[in-house]
Amino acid sequence: MKSFLFYSTIISFVLMSFIPQSTKTKPVRLFDGKTFKGWEGDTINTWRIENGMLIGGSTEKDVPHNDFLCTTRPYANFIMKLKIKLTGNKGFINSGIQFRSKRLVNPPYEMEGYQADWGEGFWGGLYDESRRNKTLIRPDSIGVLKWIKINDWNDYEIRAEKRRIRLYVNGKQTVDYTEPDTSIPQSGLIGVQIHGGGAAQVSFKDVFLEELPE
Repeated sequence: MKSFLFYSTIISFVLMSFIPQSTKTKPVRLFDGKTFKGWEGDTINTWRIENGMLIGGSTEKDVPHNDFLCTTRPYANFIMKLKIKLTGNKGFINSGIQFRSKRLVNPPYEMEGYQADWGEGFWGGLYDESRRNKTLIRPDSIGVLKWIKINDWNDYEIRAEKRRIRLYVNGKQTVDYTEPDTSIPQSGLIGVQIHGGGAAQVSFKDVFLEELPE
């Protein structure tokens, strides 16, 4: 009996060694609430940290052009969750979260890639920034206003899994998009945006990211 149990244990151990182990990681805090560690951009004129929040722009003066604070490393497949608050009183009031993107050289403050959009007329939509320059898909513009908290905090979630992108705002799915163009990169930097052309301020907090297996 003991021999049978011994060999059964060995066989089970060998079989388990051949089962692929998940490479899924636990969510990590992408912004530590205190420093710009892991991020780069204009931290003198545009981006600042206050009370655990990452803040871009100002409601006191116009933002001269789009500006992005982005991660120092790329990400491909992930689930990203954060809170966003956008306020403004003049001009074009807009923000967003770039992902699978890259910095441009001319002008150096721009980024190219997918953007989880945020602002009037663009709430919860998926925009292709500085590449196709168009909204790829967006939710119903009237229906979305039933659960968007304007001038207040909203939960934003981005799920990027292979060529499929899903966006959620306050637990409601706004986008389910699969990229048909195989030439479009599916890995890149993550960035937060304050749009130019308005006196606007955007704040981010509780930024978490969970990388997914490829």
